[in-house]
Formats: sequence, structure tokens, C-alpha cells
Amino acid sequence: MKVENIYLSKFNEWLIIKRFASKTVQGFCNTVKHFIDWLEIENIEIENASYNDILAFVSYQRKRGNKPRTLQLYTNAIKHFYNFLQSEEAVTENPVSNVMIKGIKRKTLHEILSPEELETIYKNYTTTIDVEEIKKTKNTRCVPPQRNNELARKRNKIILGLIIYQGIRTEELAKLELQDLQLREGKINIQGSIRTEGRLLKLEAHQVYDLMDYVHEIRKQILEATKKNSNKVFISVGASLNFNNIMAKLIKSIRAKHPKIKDAKQIRTSVITNWLKKHNLRKVQYMAGHRYVSSTEAYQLNNIEELQDDIKKYHPIG
Repeated sequence: MKVENIYLSKFNEWLIIKRFASKTVQGFCNTVKHFIDWLEIENIEIENASYNDILAFVSYQRKRGNKPRTLQLYTNAIKHFYNFLQSEEAVTENPVSNVMIKGIKRKTLHEILSPEELETIYKNYTTTIDVEEIKKTKNTRCVPPQRNNELARKRNKIILGLIIYQGIRTEELAKLELQDLQLREGKINIQGSIRTEGRLLKLEAHQVYDLMDYVHEIRKQILEATKKNSNKVFISVGASLNFNNIMAKLIKSIRAKHPKIKDAKQIRTSVITNWLKKHNLRKVQYMAGHRYVSSTEAYQLNNIEELQDDIKKYHPIG
């Protein structure tokens, strides 16, 4: 079997092990096959392909009428292929790392919140109920009993802290189970998924105490009040089992005091962007649970845009 075919077969297995969807695996392999065929025509060995060779392949595909979005899909597949070759120690560098396709509208990340703003949001989230505020509510029937509401708020502050301090995704919070809490060690284990890598994250000291109180007191009270039986860390105080309902109410209550907050993704985006100012790229990749460093690199755009805003603010042109 030719070396090229061996690489392609192993690449296919590598993608499956990495838990890519079957259609993605097929698409990546088809693209890489075209790329390998092109390299063979150009008399370029796979291991020796350079940045300029990648640009030449992109140019070749552009001349064939492929749109920028298709070219981006091609380079993405080839980038994964060279990530695989690096894991096999067949190459030392990925020639696709810095390839950018012109004409692609980059997605705009959320308005970034500073660490101080995030801290303020956390501290301003109260766990007690203002009875006077409840009386002012137009439809008081929609307000749950005060005891249940306070239990929900104490639970929600734990959730908010895990987003602000650990950058945990909504879907990861929904899946958290009691065995994922390593409170004696002051850590929390986040299980990996198709989209994300698992990771073990350090908790702030106050989070450890709050989680202990939540697990041993608040959570038990919620279970008793709702007659539910679950191993999940976070339980709703109502009949619904949908964690998204919990998040929707949490974000709504935060937005009431902080109108610039859009959703939980904005908070997580801010957390990761702020991490990049303190830690190296690989550490942030691990903390964020990104499977590929390119996902983490996307958050560096926020730092660049922030710097450009400062330049415009303090050094206006014209």
C-alpha cells in the first residue's frame, strides 16, 4: 500500500477516535484525498509541503471556481490532516496554521466584559427575595413560593460562579453529576463530549464552601420539595427537567441589573478572552475544553479588536 493511502486510512481512524461526525470524517478524507492527488501531480511529498504549497493549492482550487467558504472548508480539513501527521511525528510543523482565506466574513464575538465587570455581576446576584419587589409584580401568580425561589437563587449563584470563574458551558453544567465534584481537592471534573475535551478545573475557595453547602443542604431541600430523584448536580425547583429553563431565568435576572448581558455565551467568551491576557494559548485551550487550538485562537480576535479600539480612542486619525 502506498504511503499516501496509509496516511489517509490512519487519518480516517484518527478522526473517528476524535469523535468527529461520520459526515465530517467523510468530507475531510475526500478533501485530503484531492489534496494528496494534487501534491503528487506537483511532485511534492506530503511531509515536505510548505505554507507556500498550501497557498498554491488554494489558488488552484480558486481558479477552478471554488468560493471562499469552500476554500475555507478545504484548508480546515488539511489543517486537521497535518495535526494528525504531527501526532504521528511525521511532520514537526503544520503548514496550514497561518493560512487565512480572503473574502470570509469572520463571526463577530460578543462584547467583552472585563474581569471587574464579571466580578460585579457575580457579587450583585442576590440569593434573598425582596418581598416588596414581589408585591410590585403585575402577575403575582407567576411568582413561585418565596422559599423555592430562594433555593433557586442559591443554586443559580453556584451556576453563575462556575461560568464566571471556570468558563463552563451551559450543556456541561446540565450534565454535571455529584461524582464530578471533587470538593476535598477543590476541583471540578468536566466530562468530555463530541465537541469538547474533558478537563479538571480548580475551584475558588469560596466556591468550595458554597458548593458544600449547596450539595448538603440546598440541593437536598430542592429534591424534597420537588419529589425528584436525580444524580445531577443542578435540579430545577419546578416540574420541568429542562436545564435551559434554569439558564433562561438566570440570564433574565442578571440582565435586569446588567442590561449589556446578552446570554451565557457572552460571559464565557469574556472569561476566555480575559484568560488569554494572563495565560499561554495551550493552557487556555485546556481550561476552555477546546479540542483544537484554532478554536482558542479565535478568541484572540477580541484582544486585537480591543487594542484597535484603544488606538482609535487615544490616537484618533484626522
